[in-house]
Amino acid sequence: MAEPVDKKILKQFIPANALKAENFEELSSKTFLETVSAGKTIFKEGDNDKKAIYVIEGKVEIAPGSAKDEDITTPAGYIVEGGSDKAKHAIANRQPRKQSTIAKTDCKIIRIDSDLLDILLTWDQLSGIEVAEISADVEVKTNDEEGDWMTSILQSKAFLQIPPANIQTMFMRMQEMPAKAGTEIIKQDDEGDYYYIIKQGKCKVTRSSKTGKPLTLATIGVGDAFGEEALLSNAKRNANVIMETNGALMRLSKDDFNELLKEPMLSWLTGEEADALVKNESAVWIDVRMESEHKDSGMPGSINIPLITLRIKASSLDTKKKYIVYCDSGRRSSAAAFLLSERGMNVYCLKGGLVERTGD
Repeated sequence: MAEPVDKKILKQFIPANALKAENFEELSSKTFLETVSAGKTIFKEGDNDKKAIYVIEGKVEIAPGSAKDEDITTPAGYIVEGGSDKAKHAIANRQPRKQSTIAKTDCKIIRIDSDLLDILLTWDQLSGIEVAEISADVEVKTNDEEGDWMTSILQSKAFLQIPPANIQTMFMRMQEMPAKAGTEIIKQDDEGDYYYIIKQGKCKVTRSSKTGKPLTLATIGVGDAFGEEALLSNAKRNANVIMETNGALMRLSKDDFNELLKEPMLSWLTGEEADALVKNESAVWIDVRMESEHKDSGMPGSINIPLITLRIKASSLDTKKKYIVYCDSGRRSSAAAFLLSERGMNVYCLKGGLVERTGD
């Protein structure tokens, strides 16, 4: 019978141990300890259970897979024992399952919902980077002429990649929103609903601190956009945005943002297509997972830039190169690809991530 997992135990596993307190609590409340008798099958080859399974106690045997898969680097027919370094990672974590796993002894395991874990990781790694450096080295613009905000947007690297028809549709679907000084446009921890562009005036970006006193991160002005990260990851807002002067905003709904801006900026590749680009040195892999995840199952020759540090380290990338970003599911990598595309990078996403990657 399943029972709640001890949080100290859950903290031992990668990448759950990287979650911030609030999201770790969310994962913990939905994770249970399961006892499995010796000889019982934990999962079969071909299963598509969307679970990350970890061994707490006892031994499990990962049986040889029937299909040739060049991406499986660990020898088939191996044992994973609870408490070992190998047990810190999910066992045979591919979907559909490439191998069967059987309890070698009586053992205890946990099954974590892979989608939930990946969503929580994406929220965590996008938090704190929404608008922190938008205007760090740029004089804030306050000119209220109608054309200024449109000119700023159309000249940005991100919008150079959007089909003209999409841009035209975007302007047609945008809603103008007059706002007085002091109006709270975005509230930290609220659900993401709109993408905003400042038409007139200035906004102040703050984040709530543990002391309760807001920390000012930036001041942004005409033509600056904000709010995309919460829409990219279906996450909660990670900052407050407040009107510092009287002004007006243009806003685009989440559905319109995804249709007109997000999807056109994302290019997906199958594993075979990605391998072909890398093989002829036309592209470089970027692993946007945590360092510990990369060390355990990173693609050979890949660069590791965790999503949480991507904005800081993006300037170190060669804009003349092509990059293929990946994570476990494609969720973190799609957010990373959008952020890199905003900076004019030629970037692709690995379709389905490593979990669904198939061999050649």
